[in-house]
Amino acid sequence: MSQPHQSTMSASISRLQAINAVTSYQTGASTNFRDVFSADLYGSNVFSPKEMQARLPKAIYKSLQKTIESGAKLDPTVADAVATAMKNWAIEKGATHYAHVFYPLTGLSAEKHDSFLSPDGLGETIVEFSGKTLIQGEPDASSFPSGGIRSTFEARGYTIWDVTSPAYILENPNGSTLCIPTAFVSWTGDVLDNKTPLLRAMQSLNTQSQRILRLFGHEKIAHVASTAGAEQEYFLIDRNFFYARPDLLNAGRTLFGAKAPKGQEFEDHYFGSIPSRVLAYMMDCERELFKLGIPVKTRHNEVAPGQFELAPVYETSNLAADHQQLVMSTLRSVAEKHGLTCLLAEKPFGGVNGSGKHLNFSLGNATQGNLLEPGDTPHANAQFLVFCGAMIRAVDIHAGFLRAVVASAGNDHRLGANEAPPAIISIFLGDQLADVFEQIRKGGAKTSKARGTINIGVDVLPPLPKDAGDRNRTSPFAFTGNKFEFRAVGSSQSIGAGITALNVIVAESLEYIADQLEKAAPGKLNEAIQSVLENIINEHGRVIFNGNGYSEEWHKEAAVRGLPNLKTTVDALPAYTYKTTIEAFEKFGVLTQRELESREEIAFEQYVKTVNVEANLVAEIGKTIIYPAAARYQGELADTAAKLKAAGVEADVTVLAKITGHTNQLLAALSKLECVHGKEVHGGVAAEAKYYRDEVIPVLDEVRAAADALEGIVADDLWPLPTYQEMLFIK
Repeated sequence: MSQPHQSTMSASISRLQAINAVTSYQTGASTNFRDVFSADLYGSNVFSPKEMQARLPKAIYKSLQKTIESGAKLDPTVADAVATAMKNWAIEKGATHYAHVFYPLTGLSAEKHDSFLSPDGLGETIVEFSGKTLIQGEPDASSFPSGGIRSTFEARGYTIWDVTSPAYILENPNGSTLCIPTAFVSWTGDVLDNKTPLLRAMQSLNTQSQRILRLFGHEKIAHVASTAGAEQEYFLIDRNFFYARPDLLNAGRTLFGAKAPKGQEFEDHYFGSIPSRVLAYMMDCERELFKLGIPVKTRHNEVAPGQFELAPVYETSNLAADHQQLVMSTLRSVAEKHGLTCLLAEKPFGGVNGSGKHLNFSLGNATQGNLLEPGDTPHANAQFLVFCGAMIRAVDIHAGFLRAVVASAGNDHRLGANEAPPAIISIFLGDQLADVFEQIRKGGAKTSKARGTINIGVDVLPPLPKDAGDRNRTSPFAFTGNKFEFRAVGSSQSIGAGITALNVIVAESLEYIADQLEKAAPGKLNEAIQSVLENIINEHGRVIFNGNGYSEEWHKEAAVRGLPNLKTTVDALPAYTYKTTIEAFEKFGVLTQRELESREEIAFEQYVKTVNVEANLVAEIGKTIIYPAAARYQGELADTAAKLKAAGVEADVTVLAKITGHTNQLLAALSKLECVHGKEVHGGVAAEAKYYRDEVIPVLDEVRAAADALEGIVADDLWPLPTYQEMLFIK
C-alpha cells in the first residue's frame, strides 16, 4: 500500500505547495506613501511639454507644440535640438539605452534597444543621440505579421518618431531606458502597425469635423481630436497557481475546470472591499502609471471573484492607445512583484464573468469643447444632433466592421454571454435622446425630457440630480452622457484598431452630412439639418435599441430589422474587406484594400494559431495529467471493492462505475481530438479557421466536459490541477 500513497502525494504536491505559498504570502510596501505623494510622481518619467519648455530653445518648443496641439507638419530641423535635450534628460534619469517602441499587428508592443554609448576609437566611449536617430529607426520587419504583404526574406522596416506621444523612461532595477513611441512601416511603405492608421484616421476626423463646425458659424476652430478612455478589466491569481496550470501558462485561460461551489451568484464581489494584497498591488500599479503620465482614476472589484478593474481619464485617442499598451504591461509586471499573475484573457475561467475593455469615445477641441455634449436641451442643440446623427449612421453602415475589429478566439467566449454585449452591434441612446430623434423622425424635435431629481425621503440626505435616462449594460455601443461606450472590445486587445475604426467611420458620416448641408440655400441651414437628420433616422434608426440585449426577443427583432449577428470571429472577419469598409478607408487614405486584406488574413491566422495551441494543450493535459489521476482513483476504488468482496462484504461500486464512464468518455474524446486536429485543411486560412471552429472546438468542449465531470468525483488529494475554488478565492 506504500506505493499508491506515494502516487497520491506526488499528484497533489503542486496544489498543496501553491496553497501553502499563497496563505503565507506577505506583501511589503514598495513606496513610502507618507513621504511620496502620488501627485509628485505624476509624469516624473515623461519628457512632457513642461520638461521640453524648460530644456528647448523657445522657437523649437513652440514649433513642437504646434505639431502636437494642432496637427501641423513636423519641422525636421528641430530634431537635433530635441534629441540632445531628450538624451540629457534621460541620462539624468539613469538611462543607458533608448528604444523605439512600436505597435505591430500582434496586438502587443515591440521595442529595439540601443545604447547611447559608442566607441570613440581611442579606447573610450562617447554619448551619442542625433536627430536622425530620434526620427528614424530600423528594426527587422521580417518576423512580424504582415498578412502576405511582405515575404519572410524581405526584412527591412522603419520606425518613425511620433511627436504627439511623449517619450518616457521605463525603469528597471538595473537601469532605465528612454522609450520613444513610433509608427512602423515596411521598406515599401506598407503599414505594419496600429499607430499609423490611427494617426491618419484622426487627421481625417479633424478635417470633416471642422467642415461641420464652420457651417455652424464658428470662425476660431481649434484642432478637433477624438478622445478615448479604456476601462481595463482583469483577473488576479497567485502565481503559484498559475505555474501549476499548463493551460494558464501557455494559453492564458483555463481549458479545464469545474465550477466552484460558490461563484458570483451572491453578487458580493462587485464593488466590495478590495482584498488587502490586491489593494497593495493596485496602489503599486497606480504609482508606476502615474510616473508615466497615465491618468488612472478608478479602481474596484469587478463582478466575478478574483476580477478587478482599472479606468483612466480620457485622453486624445493616439495617446490613449499608447497608454493602454503600457497599462497592460504594467499590470503584468507589477503583479510579479506581489507574487501574483495578471490574466488579461477575455474568459480565463468558465462559468464566471469574462473581461472586456470598455472603450469610451468622444471628440472635441479647445474652442468648441466636447462635440458630443448634449446640454440640458438636446432637442435645441443642432450641432450636437448632427454629430450624434453621424455616430448613428456610422455604426449602422459599419456594424459588421465594428464587430470584426473586436473579433478574436478569446472574445468569442465572451461576446453574447450574460455579462457582455451581444455580437449584434446596436446603439443605446437612452430615453431622452431616443425621444428627441423620434421627434425628428416625425418632423422636428420640440422638447427634451427633463433630468429631474430623486428625493430619498431621509432628511439628512440631499436630493439627487437624476439623469434623463438610465444606463444599459447590455448594449455594445451606448451613449453615456457626453460620449459613446464601445463595450465589445476584449480585455487583451489593443484599442488601436477599434479607435481607428471609429475615427474613420465617423469621419465618413460627417463628410456625408457636410456635403448635404453645404448645398443648403442661404438662411436654410436649419431646414437642411432637419432633412439630413430625418433621412438618417429613417434609414439607420434600426440600429437604435434601448432594451435588453441579452434577450432572445432582441435576437429575433434584430433579424427582422436586418442587423447582422456575427456570432463568431470566423463570421465577422470578412467585414474587413466589405465594399463599405474599403471605400471608407481608401477615401481618407487610412489603409489600402491590400492592407485591409492583410489585416483580415492576420486575424484569421491568429484565430487558427490560438485554437491550435489550445488543442495541443487539451491533448497534453488530458493524456498526461487528468487521465492518470482518474486512473489512479479508479484503481484505488477497484482495489477497495475487490478487498471488500474478498472479505464477504457487499461493495457499492456506484462511484467506480461513474468514474469509469467519465474516464472512457475522456479517452474517447481525446481519440476524436487526435483525428480532427491532425486533419489537413485546404482552401486557405479562412477555410482553416472555419474548420477549427466547426470541427475542433466542439471536440475540445467534449474533452473538457468529461474532465470537469471527473474533477467532481476524483478524490481531492489525487486531483493534480489547482481548482477554480482555490484560484478564485484564495488570495
